[in-house]
Amino acid sequence: MRAFSSTPKEMILSLYRHHGLIGVLIEREVVGRYRGSFMGILWSFFNPIFMLAVYTFVFSVVFKARWNSGSDSKTEFALILFAGLIMFNLFSECVGKAPSLILANINYVKKVVFPLEILPWVVLGSALFHTFISVFVWLIVYLALFGLPPISVLLLPLIILPLLFFILGLTWALSSLGVYLRDVSQFIGIILTVLMFLSPIFYPVEALPEEYRSLLNLNPLTPAIEMARSVMFWGKVPNAFSWGFYLLGSLVVAWVGFAWFQKTRRGFGDVL
Repeated sequence: MRAFSSTPKEMILSLYRHHGLIGVLIEREVVGRYRGSFMGILWSFFNPIFMLAVYTFVFSVVFKARWNSGSDSKTEFALILFAGLIMFNLFSECVGKAPSLILANINYVKKVVFPLEILPWVVLGSALFHTFISVFVWLIVYLALFGLPPISVLLLPLIILPLLFFILGLTWALSSLGVYLRDVSQFIGIILTVLMFLSPIFYPVEALPEEYRSLLNLNPLTPAIEMARSVMFWGKVPNAFSWGFYLLGSLVVAWVGFAWFQKTRRGFGDVL
């Protein structure tokens, strides 16, 4: 039986070797999502705007939520909230699809030469496209309401980088588990809902009592959301040590997820 390398080097080399195929599959994934709809890819603009409007109304009007900025501006609240949602949506779009990723591509499993390990890269690439659209919408709204955003917004790609590796690791692990345990997809749906409300998206970390803040900081999404919000809205550069530690931890998660996927993929054909 063929052995698949699970080294960290192979994790990166796989992306390099198959970058052309990954690009084609990402394009097909994005275009196929809107194929047949009247508005087509314009939905990628309207979906985040619509959800932003709903969340802003519920939390700033109904629940009277306010950020620790000394301002009652609903537009300011909306942009702060949206910055957190962008990070969470990137995470949830990939992780939510992960358990059924292999199950939805059974035809690739039967092809011995197809590199199954690139499928998480494809899902991530598609999610990054929608993240780019959301960031673009955020910048346009900020520019229209407040003028030029802080120069620190240029650091956003670096802020997102650790989150990408963390997402990849979970996607590799969950896509493999989803083949053997079909209940994983149901469980992940619940976890994503819990994570959305236990992440500092709709409220600042400071809003929690002191004894609960350490628990919130255990959430792996908290650093990404807080750092993204800092560079996008507050104009602050995150602590380099915190970013580096987050990146290192994410790289470990990515490699562990990749290694698990490579070790277990030999049984996919038998199960499916």
